[in-house]
Amino acid sequence: MPFGLNRAEVIGRLGDDVAINHLASGGRVANMSIATDESYIDRQTGERVDRTEWHRCVTFQNGLVDMLAKHAKKGRLVYVAGKLQTRRWRKDGEDSDRFSTEILLAPGSRVQFLDRPNGNGAAAETGEPANGSAMPAESAQAEGQGDQIPF
Repeated sequence: MPFGLNRAEVIGRLGDDVAINHLASGGRVANMSIATDESYIDRQTGERVDRTEWHRCVTFQNGLVDMLAKHAKKGRLVYVAGKLQTRRWRKDGEDSDRFSTEILLAPGSRVQFLDRPNGNGAAAETGEPANGSAMPAESAQAEGQGDQIPF
């Protein structure tokens, strides 16, 4: 029996607003590019080197596409958890294949924005689950306040 684990988790900033395209089948696809940063000290020069890695994310889920269209704007800090998928295609007139590995946000995947929509960088949950439904911020704050037991 085959067994494996295919999971990818990334926290980074969106490199651009989400791109939503319509498919010939009538569905939609959302594509995002997330930048993660790391730094290290170069052994030869002793100087700090910053490096950015770019991660492509894609989803075909209607509810998630709607939520991303509304909230996925350039610069937002986002957490995504999905699975890796590699696509292969060939451009017309070329003899070699092209490959792209991306994080597929399929059912069971997670998207969470870690900052406020105005991009102030403060880490805060939006109160919005990845399925696109949203809880108003006022009611989310009111639920955990007070000394009253809610039953």
